Amino acid sequence: MARPKCCRRISEQPACRVFKPVGVPISILEEIVLSMDEFEAIRLADLEGLYQEQAAERMNVSRQTFGRIVEAARRKVAQALCDGLALRIEGGEVEMPDERCASVAPMMKKLNEEITR
Repeated sequence: MARPKCCRRISEQPACRVFKPVGVPISILEEIVLSMDEFEAIRLADLEGLYQEQAAERMNVSRQTFGRIVEAARRKVAQALCDGLALRIEGGEVEMPDERCASVAPMMKKLNEEITR
C-alpha cells in the first residue's frame, strides 16, 4: 500500500488556470492537468530560480519529492506545448499560508464560478 501524500505548501493561486493554443476551441482540445503542487514546483524552480533544496523546504516536502514533482510538471508542460494540448491547473492536496491542508476542489469550484460570471 502506498504511503499517503503529505500536504504540500503553495504560496499563491495561478493567475490563469487554463492555457490553450490560440484559434482552437477548447471543446475539441485534449487536456492535460497540472496539479497545484506541480504548478508551484515550476514557479519556484523555473521562475524564482531556487535550488531544489530551497524549493522543497518552501513546499514542505523532501528534496527527492520536489525533484519528482518538478520533473512530472515539466514533462506535462512540454507535452502540452509540443502536442498542442490545453493545460489545466487544478487539484492536489495543498495548503496556502495561514490555511490548513485541504483539497483544492472547493477553492477551484469557487474560482470557476467567479470566472464564468
